[in-house]
Amino acid sequence: MIRFYVTTPIYYVNDIPHIGHAYTTIAADILARYNRLKDNEVFFLTGTDEHGQKVEKAAKERGKTPKEHADIMVENFKNLWKKLNISNDAFIRTTDIEHIKTVQGLLQMLFERGEIEKRSYAGWYCVPDERFWTEKDLIEGNCPDCGRPVEQIQEENYFFLMSKYQGRLIRHIEENPAYILPETRKNEVLGFLKNNTLGDLCISRPKQRLSWGIPLPFDDNFVTYVWFDALVNYFSATRYLIPKNLKSQISNLKSTDWWPANHHIIGKDILTTHAVYWSTMLMALNFPLPGNIFAHGWWTVDGKKMSKSIGNVVDPNAMADKYGVDAFRYFLFREVPFGLDGDFSEDALIRRINTDLANDLGNLLSRFLTMAEKYFDGRINLIASTDEFVEKCVKTNENIHKEEYWSRLSFNLILESIWQMIGDANNYIAQKEPWKLAKSNLEELKIVIYNIWNSLRLTAISIYPFMPNTAEKMWKQLGLKSLKEEAIFQWEWKPDYEVKVSKGEQLFPRIEKKEEKQKSEQKKEKTKMTEGVKELIAIDDFAKVELKVGKVVAAEKVEKSEKLLKLKVDIGEERQIVAGIAKSYTPDDLIGKKIVVVANLKPAKLMGIESHGMLLAATDEEGRLSVLTLDREVKQGARVK
Repeated sequence: MIRFYVTTPIYYVNDIPHIGHAYTTIAADILARYNRLKDNEVFFLTGTDEHGQKVEKAAKERGKTPKEHADIMVENFKNLWKKLNISNDAFIRTTDIEHIKTVQGLLQMLFERGEIEKRSYAGWYCVPDERFWTEKDLIEGNCPDCGRPVEQIQEENYFFLMSKYQGRLIRHIEENPAYILPETRKNEVLGFLKNNTLGDLCISRPKQRLSWGIPLPFDDNFVTYVWFDALVNYFSATRYLIPKNLKSQISNLKSTDWWPANHHIIGKDILTTHAVYWSTMLMALNFPLPGNIFAHGWWTVDGKKMSKSIGNVVDPNAMADKYGVDAFRYFLFREVPFGLDGDFSEDALIRRINTDLANDLGNLLSRFLTMAEKYFDGRINLIASTDEFVEKCVKTNENIHKEEYWSRLSFNLILESIWQMIGDANNYIAQKEPWKLAKSNLEELKIVIYNIWNSLRLTAISIYPFMPNTAEKMWKQLGLKSLKEEAIFQWEWKPDYEVKVSKGEQLFPRIEKKEEKQKSEQKKEKTKMTEGVKELIAIDDFAKVELKVGKVVAAEKVEKSEKLLKLKVDIGEERQIVAGIAKSYTPDDLIGKKIVVVANLKPAKLMGIESHGMLLAATDEEGRLSVLTLDREVKQGARVK
């Protein structure tokens, strides 16, 4: 059985979780879930960094001890990981007693080996970053990392003799091309190491300046540098946080057998601490180095760097609540190649949801289920056959699970391959036209339906690491029980199923943007207002109609007609108008009334009598007519506007 160990950085408790934290952690979760599907033994570690000057200062401002402050802040991360469906096996805190003991044990080991020595030191210190800088490192007198002012400090401290490992580290990176990924980050580190003299690392702070930290085991007047403490978490967790069920499944497994990690996934801002500090620390301890350090890029927002002052920091809690956890997870790893910087916008997220998730995936599943239920009562039977579509699916499935993609964390290429299979399945339906086969060739229709079902089954397995909830919903609608339990060893195109599918809830409803929603509502309102209107005319057409007030001066029935009356109407000039109102009005009812007449109609003959206009009338539900009259005195011939 293969063992797989993946880590995120431990996140500083003074931070509020943002999109960068979510990005790193979901990446680790994808790898962990994928390896569990392969039936590997997986240990997925995340946690929090709780020592240092900033924590001590923030706690003091809140009137709490540093540990009390950390206990509150750590819940921000735990709650977010639960919401984002993160499947970590352990959560380490640098305030754990077992972690503290491990850090002190390793410090003592290095001290006894002569890898740590005490010396006087003067340098520029950045309080927010808790880091010393040399004069040449500063940018316009400020910290090169955060850009804030530094202060000059002179004091005695303990130093890890990091400089002696410079050549060995260069060789290790060059001999192990996948040690640092992506390639650009590896080149950055090599460029730094080859063009600069690596100094020794100050790994202590005097207690009189900083009391909140792990005391040095060989000098109680000092605490350890927060980065030495934090980096050790990757090793210390293997000594006390491996779940018992993982140990029991491998015979004679000791907790330390989980070291080294297969992947450390980090942001590019902490590449130096991991690629240089951590690597040389492990060399000094004679511990194996991790298989890979992967430093991903940063997210900007609408082209701008995230900043609290600008107010454009993306809250992953809000995104998950607004658009759904799986859609948010999918977008982060489909939009840009993992490792590069990416730009986050809600418009782009909505576009991915509507096109990739709602149209491509959601509609494919819905169309298939509708056809399966309509033609075969939802029953899918074993049909062994091969055609061009099946061959494409088999090849695409191999690409999805290509070892090179997964070892190099090429998540965008994996997702592109998955969507290739989805696209091929949609095209297959268009080409085969199952609705026609239902009338002419039921045996071929069975094969087509089975092939689409099998492609959807493989799609569900493939998207599971990225969108676990969606994959499980698909799995159940496809007539299967539990993807996590059933998918292991079921990754190939195997024609050995008999199931009954059933429609469930829509996977991804389309999202209308605010402007689109307003337009849609306006259109609905307009449609509602014009219901019953046979044909709409433009205002210019209506302006051609000349309506005038007319006074009925004479009226009589038309011979041999039950409906028609012949009227003489004064509209400033006398007009003869024939109207079909005899069943509702007698001639006497109309004489003297002021009515509204269409004055510019072409003459027409009714029962041989010429009519030079039309009066306006309405019809009630029983067919009775009501002639339009005026409610106040208006001179005949006046225009109706």
